[in-house]
Amino acid sequence: MTTDEKLAAILATVQTDPGNRGLARDPDDNLFTATKGDFQAACRSIAEAASRRVQILTGFAIPHEHGATFETDGPLGAVFLYRAFHQLEAGANIVGEGPIIRAAGIAVTGFARDFPFAPEYMVPTHVVWIERAGPAADGKHYTMRGRDTTGFLDSRYGTKYADTPTIGIGDGGNEIGMGKIPHETIVKNIPNGDLIHCRVPTDHLIVAGVSNWGAYALAAGIFVLRGVKPPTDLFDPDRERQILEVMVREGPLVDGVTGQQTATVDGLTWDEYAKPLVRIREILES
Repeated sequence: MTTDEKLAAILATVQTDPGNRGLARDPDDNLFTATKGDFQAACRSIAEAASRRVQILTGFAIPHEHGATFETDGPLGAVFLYRAFHQLEAGANIVGEGPIIRAAGIAVTGFARDFPFAPEYMVPTHVVWIERAGPAADGKHYTMRGRDTTGFLDSRYGTKYADTPTIGIGDGGNEIGMGKIPHETIVKNIPNGDLIHCRVPTDHLIVAGVSNWGAYALAAGIFVLRGVKPPTDLFDPDRERQILEVMVREGPLVDGVTGQQTATVDGLTWDEYAKPLVRIREILES
């Protein structure tokens, strides 16, 4: 496979809709068609940069009767990107609320207090938002069901970075980056789209069936473009599940669809969730 063929195959692997969210309800005008070329451009933006220091922001609050916690989709992908950038000799840090940083820090280093997460830790050359709730037209942040989560989020982590290339990764229309897609496209495809559509754009936007899948794809695309072979434990479903179990326990984090503190993502079985990870590894090895 050529480089372009590999990039196309990687993107096709993650652009499905396992949760039936309506990502491509309209066959001609949908969230996938509206972002044509963005995945490749996002990969090249980082892969071809003279220096690479990537700030990764994540966190989608799930309200419950005792407050809120954060879902597994997003933080798991953020840790994956952190690990990938380390292998690519790029600087990286993860930014988010306390439960996310605690879970990510322990998953990566074993000690959350030593984990480099503060925004001032470095001056980024790129900013990636993965499954990060963003403001709709009324300034509020909504779940797919239309529940307001604004009060549970730190507004500092949704700020536009001037003169810094930005990449959004999302799967529902309500995440930072989705402002790049026309509102009418969101409305005709996503239930509650008129209410929940995040109006914050990013320079490049990767839409995937699960946001973590978008992180896997972004990392894979950069490895392809850099001509670097990833380590065997990076695209390994068993290793990914171990990390997820740690993050669920230490956050604690919850499944964003079921609301349960389980080592699952978006209500999918592990075998279904891991299929893109396995397929991407096959593409990289082809």
